[in-house]
Parts: sequence; structure tokens; C-alpha cells
Amino acid sequence: MLRFAILFALLLPAAASAAPCGNTSSGFEAWKKDFARQAKRSGVKKKGLQALAQTQYATRTIAADRNQKSFKYSLDKFMRVRGADTIVAQGRKRKARNPQFYAALERQYGVPAGVLIAIHGMETGFGNFMGDSQVVSAITTLAYDCRRSEFFIPHAIGALKLVDQGSITTATKGAKHGELGHTQFLPGNALQYGVDATGDGRVDFYNMTDALASTANFLRKKGWKPGRGYQQGQPNFAVIQQWNAASVYQQSIAIMAARIDG
Repeated sequence: MLRFAILFALLLPAAASAAPCGNTSSGFEAWKKDFARQAKRSGVKKKGLQALAQTQYATRTIAADRNQKSFKYSLDKFMRVRGADTIVAQGRKRKARNPQFYAALERQYGVPAGVLIAIHGMETGFGNFMGDSQVVSAITTLAYDCRRSEFFIPHAIGALKLVDQGSITTATKGAKHGELGHTQFLPGNALQYGVDATGDGRVDFYNMTDALASTANFLRKKGWKPGRGYQQGQPNFAVIQQWNAASVYQQSIAIMAARIDG
């Protein structure tokens, strides 16, 4: 019994020093200090750690996370609310204006123009609104929040590594869940699948060329099969499901993409 008592006593300081997740802002600063150690062990460098220290608890992000409605809409309502007809009409014009660009992406990654254009239109209205929340604070808040901490921690570390790489800064704005750029990559995915398509030495998700090449790269790495179908029941629909968890979103992308390419 004494041996177990000694072992328990040795474990106590480590347990006490680990800052737990939380559902309010009160424990955020303590958690950040603990998370900084985890981030450093994961390879985050000086700039990323400085960005973490500057983060603030994002109350608007928490409010948005508690009030997601897309999962509850019917497909028809979702497409109507998201302006599917407008996305398709504008998407066709964008493809017609720059067919070589989209053809080059399809040659390289196998993903048709319609899919990339539908995602671009759905996510940010073709770059017209890419978000007004600070990406690093938003994603760090979600990593701290108990609701889905395990899911968001890798993305928070990804965001800090993107700061180290110069792809984003503490001031970079994105969506309320920390998604960034033209197609709203979560930071961990941005880090893993980002492509410097312009060749300027930096992956810039706020540059359309880099963003769409990165999106095509994501889909290809997730198993996109060139030349195969992407509607429900076809091989590539499962890849579209990797982009967003809402079934109405997945179906809408497939439907709009076919109309754009049709």
C-alpha cells in the first residue's frame, strides 16, 4: 500500500499542473500556459508561441459554435438560404472567364472546375467575405472549450505553425471557427495540404490561386478519383464528405458543381 501511496503522491503534481478545458473564459489564461508547453513539444517555434500568448477568449466563436443551424435544414432550404442559384450563375461566368486556370488544376489534381468553384462560392462568396474573427484566437478558444477540444487541438497547433511559417499572423481574419482564406481551411488542414501554386515561396490562403490549388490538393489526397462521378452514391462523393460534416452541405456542393460544369 505504501508503494501505491508514494506513486500517487508523485503523480499528483503533474496532474495538478495540467490546465483542464473549460466552458467559460475563466480558465483560458491558465490553459494557454499549459497548452504552450504542448505546442512547443509539437514543434511550434517562437513566433507561434508569441501568437498563442496574445490570443484572447473568443466569445463570438463560442456563441456561433453553440448555435449551428445548417445541420437542421432540409436540402431545399439550405440551398435557398445559401444562394445556390446565384453561386451557380456566378460560377459559370468565373469558369468561362478563366477556363485555362481551372483546366490546369484538373490536369494536376483531377478535380473538376465545378467542384472547386462550388466550394469557393459556398464558403466565401468567391472571396467576397472571408471572415471577421481573428483566426488564432478563434481556433485556440475552441481547443480550450470542452465541447470538442480533442478535435480542435491539432488545428490550434496547426495555426501556430502557420504563424511560424509566415502564412498567417495574429491579426489574420477568418471565420468564427478559425477557418481561413478563400475556401475556409481549418488551420491543421491548411498546414498539411497547402500549396504554393504561385511559386512565391509562401502558401497564401488569401490568394485565390494558392487557395484553390490547396483545395484541389486536399480533395486529391483524400482519395479523389479523376474522371469518376461525385454525386451521391458515386465514388467521389465520399471525398466531398471529407470537406464538411453537414450532409446538406455535401449534397449542395455536388448538385451545384454539376450545374456549373454542365
